[in-house]
Amino acid sequence: MANNMDDGIDAQCIIKEGDCVVMKRGDIFKAAQIQKKRKVIFEKQWLFLDNTIGELYGTTFEIASGGTLQPRKPKHTESSTEVKKAGTDNRNIVDDGRSQKLTRDDIETLKEQGLKGQEIVQQLIENSTTFTDKTEFAQEKYIKKKKKKYENTVMILKPSTRILAQMYHGREPGKICYLRYDSLAQMLTLANIHAGSKVIVFETCAGLVLGAVMERMGGHGSVIQMYPGGGPVRAGMESFGFPEHFHQTLHDFPLCKVQDLLGGRLSQDAPETDEAAPPKPEQQSPEAENMDTVPEAGRETEERDKRREDKAQERKTKMEEKRKKLLAAAALLEPRNADGLVIASRFHPCPVLLGLLKFMAPSRPFVVYCQYREPLIECYTKLREQGGAINLRLAETWLRHYQVLPNRTHPVLLMSGGGGYLLSGTTVLTSPAQPATGPAHRAEEPSPKRIKLQETDD
Repeated sequence: MANNMDDGIDAQCIIKEGDCVVMKRGDIFKAAQIQKKRKVIFEKQWLFLDNTIGELYGTTFEIASGGTLQPRKPKHTESSTEVKKAGTDNRNIVDDGRSQKLTRDDIETLKEQGLKGQEIVQQLIENSTTFTDKTEFAQEKYIKKKKKKYENTVMILKPSTRILAQMYHGREPGKICYLRYDSLAQMLTLANIHAGSKVIVFETCAGLVLGAVMERMGGHGSVIQMYPGGGPVRAGMESFGFPEHFHQTLHDFPLCKVQDLLGGRLSQDAPETDEAAPPKPEQQSPEAENMDTVPEAGRETEERDKRREDKAQERKTKMEEKRKKLLAAAALLEPRNADGLVIASRFHPCPVLLGLLKFMAPSRPFVVYCQYREPLIECYTKLREQGGAINLRLAETWLRHYQVLPNRTHPVLLMSGGGGYLLSGTTVLTSPAQPATGPAHRAEEPSPKRIKLQETDD
């Protein structure tokens, strides 16, 4: 029994063909898919990921000649770069560019001779005239910097919300509305995302927020993605590499049809629109009929008609599938009992929030992310005026990295200036306003006044 459990755990940690992975070198990440004999460019270098199949996630690979990857053998890097002598301070060191005896051509020659990154770093240390005069901390910093530049290694990681959020925020933050990974973690917590719930997601963050919600739910429950435009964007979600049963819980619904669904105008028996209907074949002229007598012309006409019919049938099939998906998503939204709402988009969140809150059940959490504070202040004011939400809270997330090393723990000098703003709250039922006169009004009066009214009536 234990062996079967171990085998199951190992199977999830082994890289297989077709898996979505994340390549890491230093602080640089890139998502890719494992396919044999397929070139992948990473940091201006072509790679082949064939040799990663069968290895464990988290393995570090060395880039060999031809772009092939070889698992890096474990070894003690400290022994090869061990330095016996170190200076007391760096005051007498002058950075004039003459301390290194090796030139760029010499380093390229070493690379052509087949020397690996660790050996090149050792050569740089031996040919530096000021290395032994540096302090121990400065020497470690120098070695770390040269390793990052000359060691040709790549680490293969399993995709996760944290890794993909760091990848997008580090390379293309504009695609995810500058959503930082700590803000994304706060959103998942405030919206109470868990397995078995029904969650509405509206985001324009390349599918990253959608993928994070689906990962937290674990393939159990329902996710309705509201999308603007012609179709949903799911590039970030596809980078997670979810299994098939995860995709069965995902539904999409166009934002432009929300008002029709709320007003009951989205009929399930409504006929298809004729916008995408294929053009009707034109009536053949007498000249075309005469051409049919020629065998070659008749054969070309038949092939052309057949292609036209195939395209029309394919278009009709796609429209029918799209209609079924639309009705399935509408059936989930119509009861208005969603368990959570997550909004993170570049559009103004106020009208979207007020419209989508109507699909939620009472006593359910919602969270809205925006890069700027002013749109969320407007949402806060509108919700306070119209009611239907309590425990409203507008907050800004803040994150700071620390370098934790012996005798030199301090905040990192370069850090993110802001992680955006989050508006969270809980939905409640709104009771209709009671009339100002009548028995109900008398029942709400203070007890002394109610007694006087009763005495007057007697």
